[in-house]
Formats: sequence, structure tokens, C-alpha cells
Amino acid sequence: MRRRLPLLLHLYRYAMAALEPVAAGVLLMRRRKGKEDPRRMSERRGVPGEDRPEGHLAWLHGASIGETMSILPLIERLARRGVTVLVTSGTVTSAEIIAQRLPPGAIHQFVPVDVPRFMSRFLDYWRPDIALFAESEIWPNAILALEKRDVPLILINGRLSERSYRRWSKVPGVVEALLSRFSLCLAQSAGDAERLQRLGAPRVGVAGNLKFDSPPPPADPRLVAALQGMVAGRPVWVAASTHPGEEEMVVAIHRALARRYANLLTIVAPRHPRRGEVIAEIAQDSALRTARRSLGEQPSREIDFYVADTVGELGLFYRLAPLVFVGGSLVPRGGQNPIEPAKLGAAILHGPHVQNFSEVYAALDRAGGALPVADAKTLAAVLEDLISDTALTREMARAGHDAVSELGGALDRTLRAVEPFVLGAKMDRR
Repeated sequence: MRRRLPLLLHLYRYAMAALEPVAAGVLLMRRRKGKEDPRRMSERRGVPGEDRPEGHLAWLHGASIGETMSILPLIERLARRGVTVLVTSGTVTSAEIIAQRLPPGAIHQFVPVDVPRFMSRFLDYWRPDIALFAESEIWPNAILALEKRDVPLILINGRLSERSYRRWSKVPGVVEALLSRFSLCLAQSAGDAERLQRLGAPRVGVAGNLKFDSPPPPADPRLVAALQGMVAGRPVWVAASTHPGEEEMVVAIHRALARRYANLLTIVAPRHPRRGEVIAEIAQDSALRTARRSLGEQPSREIDFYVADTVGELGLFYRLAPLVFVGGSLVPRGGQNPIEPAKLGAAILHGPHVQNFSEVYAALDRAGGALPVADAKTLAAVLEDLISDTALTREMARAGHDAVSELGGALDRTLRAVEPFVLGAKMDRR
């Protein structure tokens, strides 16, 4: 027997159905801005871009780069067990990166917009036996369409910030109706689990954060060696995953540090690589000799400021620099993931706005693998000290690496919790 829906959910479904032409227009606007792949636009309307293999199929969904990378080890484990995995995401960047790292037999598609007809078309073609959504993906039409087809739905690596909790709390009937349709919610932390339970999720467990079990981003050893040769003997630091407002700070920090370290190299890897041209102009306006990775330019001896505006190369730059500032944290964006640079042996610096990864940063700070800074002036002072104290930098890097290693295990816990549903779906198919 289907559970009744609150009025707001009915209104949402009718509104999204009525706004289907508007959704198509929004997709076209996003394509013009470079936010959609023009060759694969139909996938966003639920039209398949690949053939469906025969047999059991698991649908795993992550919204963007961070979510898809965190579930990659789970995808690999399921594929090794003979399960065909369909992976969906919603961004061009995530599609480009995941295409390089998917195991044989796994398929990537862009997730359909949450319009009833788009979602029905998608599910009628792919016919998943089980669906696993990562972190905080709660899309009403997708959830209801899966329930209609009796497909078990599990939230993995579940995360619900205090801000999201307060927002969902304003519509308690809606969120309870949606969360009650999940067969299981596996939270990253006890805090996330408690918030999910308070909102009405009936079956909640704590598995930990899958990001701790994700392998560090790869890099071609030949490229690493070539760039290491170029920057040898220079103090180097990376400002990673920066957001608008932070690049101006990074430029000012470079100018301040260059008074003491004349051969300093600053590498900026923006959260959105398409902003590379704008960032280069900011640096050039401050008379910094600037080069851009996307143009094929190199961080030669004559370059002060290197804009790493390409996709999938963070692993390369983390291997070059002993010091990494993780962005989205000096401006109120909630911070970006510090686990990857910590795994690759970098000392981590971050601003105060890290609520998206609060427990990760707290663990790194406690272990001495990361240092919080209040503002750009403090960041400059800390960088100046660490550049001159290589022993302390190495000690921080070791502490950070050990801290993230000790926090692993979420992958095994998630697999143990998910396996009964996978086996059950296989038995139902037979």
C-alpha cells in the first residue's frame, strides 16, 4: 500500500510537470554557460546515451565531483562482484573526471532533471534493481518514482548540515514523507544520523565518511617529475578549490610573501576551472607574471602565479607542494574537502568557514595536520613561518596523513549494510 503524500509534495509534482518546458529552457541556458555537455543534453531529459546491459543493475548517484569521487571505491567493489553499476552525476566536470576512473563495465550518465516524465523515461529504460544516493541528494520525483517501481533506495555517505536541517525543518511533513521512503540511511557521523532521525528517517545507521577510503587523485608520474624539475629549489604553495573573493586574497598574500621569498611560486586551482581567465587577469592586474595550465603554459622560473585551470589534475599539484590552503573557507562557502591533499602529504591550512566538512577539519586540527586561520593576513603570516620551517611542515604533513588514515573503514561498513539489499534485489530478479 502506497503511503499518502502531503499536499506540498503533490503541488511540487504538478509544478515540475507543468514546468517541463521551462526546465528545457534552463538546460539550454546552462549549456550556453558551459555547465552542460552539448553532446549529452538529452540525458538530462532521461533519454539514454548508452545501451543497458543485461542482468542486475545498481544505480549510484552523486551530485558533483566530491560525491562521485567518494563513491568510486564502492562502485569498484560492486563491479568486482559482478554488478553492473550505472553512475549518474549532474556536472560536466564530474562527468569528465569519472569517465577516466570508472572500472570496466560501469556506465556514466547525466542525472535527469527532477521532472516526472524525465525521471520515468530514465527509470523505465535502465530498470535499476537498487538505487544508492550519496550525501544529501533528496529529489522528490526520483524518490517517488523508485518507490512506485519497488526499487530499494539507500542514502550512502549521508550528510545533513545544521543549515540544511533548519531548512528542511520548515516543511516537516514533506521531509518525513521523503525520508520514510528510504530503505536505509547511512550517515557519515553521529550528528548527521541524529539530524536525519529527527527529520523522520526511520532506519538510520552510522557508517563513517567514504571520502576517507577514497584513493588519492592520480597523476602521471612523468608529469609529476617534469614539473618537480621546473619548480625545484623554489618555495611553492597551492591554493586549492578557491572561490570568488579568495583569489584576490591569494594574490595579496603572494605579493606580501614575495618580499621575503623572491622566487615564490603560488599555484591556484579554482573550484570551477572555467574561471581561470578571470583569475589570471586579477593576478596580472597586480603585476604578477602569470601562466595558465589550460593554455598549455608551464610554471617556469619566470612565472610567479600559476593558474591550474584544468579538470582532474589536483593530484598533480598536491604532489608538487608541501603546503596547501583549501578554499571555500575564507569566504562563507562551507569549505572544500581536505582529505586528498592530506593523503598526498601536504600540510593543510584553512579558513573559519568549514561547516561542510566540520568533523574532518576538527580531526585534522586536533592531530596537528591542519591549521585554521581567521583571515588572509593570518594565512600570510602562517605561510611565511611554514615556508621557513620545513621540519614543522613535514611534521604537519605526517600528522595529517596519519589522521585521515585512522578515520578509514566506512567503505567496509557501507558494503556490509548494503549487501543484504543487493542480494535481495538479485533474488527478486531471479
